[in-house]
Amino acid sequence: MIVIIIYIVGLIFGAIVLDIWSAETSPKAFLGIGWTVLLLIGLFLTEKKDNN
Repeated sequence: MIVIIIYIVGLIFGAIVLDIWSAETSPKAFLGIGWTVLLLIGLFLTEKKDNN
C-alpha cells in the first residue's frame, strides 16, 4: 500500500515540477518509465515478502 502511495506522489511531483508530460519528447519521459519500473519491482518484492 505504501509503495502505491509513494508512486502516486512521485508521479504528481514529476508532472508538476519536472513537467515530464510536456508536449515535446525529451529524456525526461524516461523518468516516468523508470518510476513505473521501480513500482513494479517494489510490488514484486512486497508480494514476495508477504508470502514468506
